[in-house]
Amino acid sequence: MPVGPTAASASGAAGDRAWLARAVALAETARGRTSPNPAVGCVLVRGTRIAGEGATQPVGGPHAEAVALAEAGDTARGATAYVTLEPCAHHGRTPPCADALVAAGVRRVVIGHPDPNPVAGGGAARLRADGCEVSGPLPPGELFREAIAQQLEGFLTLVQHDRPHVTLKLAQTPDGQLQAPDGARWITGAPARRAVHRWRAAVDGVLVGSGTAVTDDPRLTVRDDRDRPTRTQPRPIVLDGRLRLPVGGAIVGRGALVITSHDATPQRQDDLRRAGATVETVPSLPGGGLDLPAALRRIARAGIASVLAEPGRTLGQALLDADLVDRLVLHVGGGDPGTVVHPAVHPASATAWRLERLGGAGPDLIAHLGRSRGPVVAHREEAP
Repeated sequence: MPVGPTAASASGAAGDRAWLARAVALAETARGRTSPNPAVGCVLVRGTRIAGEGATQPVGGPHAEAVALAEAGDTARGATAYVTLEPCAHHGRTPPCADALVAAGVRRVVIGHPDPNPVAGGGAARLRADGCEVSGPLPPGELFREAIAQQLEGFLTLVQHDRPHVTLKLAQTPDGQLQAPDGARWITGAPARRAVHRWRAAVDGVLVGSGTAVTDDPRLTVRDDRDRPTRTQPRPIVLDGRLRLPVGGAIVGRGALVITSHDATPQRQDDLRRAGATVETVPSLPGGGLDLPAALRRIARAGIASVLAEPGRTLGQALLDADLVDRLVLHVGGGDPGTVVHPAVHPASATAWRLERLGGAGPDLIAHLGRSRGPVVAHREEAP
């Protein structure tokens, strides 16, 4: 399915940005399906025409550059490659992409973002050493590079911090309560809930605590407008120090990843494993609760690079206190841009956070807070 124009008349820097934008759009089609590999897009261009293009395939499949080269065939010779992430230069499940580009006769490579991986990085240097012209990566702070970084945030967090990228999402009332005052199941309306399904679709795992898992028995699936599960699903994850999760819980048979304490009863662990879950153990803290940094490292070892956390207040605050949250999204039921909102959780250092986006979804207010330095942008979460 086309993701943009098949030809561009612009040249120079403007043309480079146009083709790199197409590569970004291609990468977006693979987002949530490639971890622990990054979702990358590549476009091969000769003159003003596409010779080949592609995105990263699921683990074990070809990288974006290999997909584009296979499509281009002999027309790759003399072409310019536009790739969102610096081509890899190491032998893993697939051969080095930098070598493949050189072997195919690609004349020039335009790179959006550098690869920080100390093992896989070095692709730009390898290309230059083999006589290929290289432009980029884009400089830090450049808006287009920051957009690519957001697309790669799971991979970058995994490489740089040895844990998944964590988005903490909480639905609350304007006065900071996590339950509707009338006892209704939902605090927010349908448009806000549809937005959550779009976010779930872009991550590798959806995380909850044992309280949410036991009380709500959630499915944690991505569903379409007709409430049907989509083909690709994030993995359900439960942090459950005392193994309260019922064996018959909705997420157990879906291969839930359950993180519990080293002290958890072996029999309960075995019961959950037989029911279809994967159970991993981490240390518990002296005052109670799991060692959260260790839990996130264990999640990363399972090939999960990005997580949408949908916990209750206790776990949400604990993740913030441990400095393990990269983005905070507050859904305020019945709020509007003039509402005074009392957050249900409080970041340990308010100065480390910046309001990135503020807008609405139907009758509700949605606030995105992140660690980036981007400007505040008015944004309305529209239903898909």
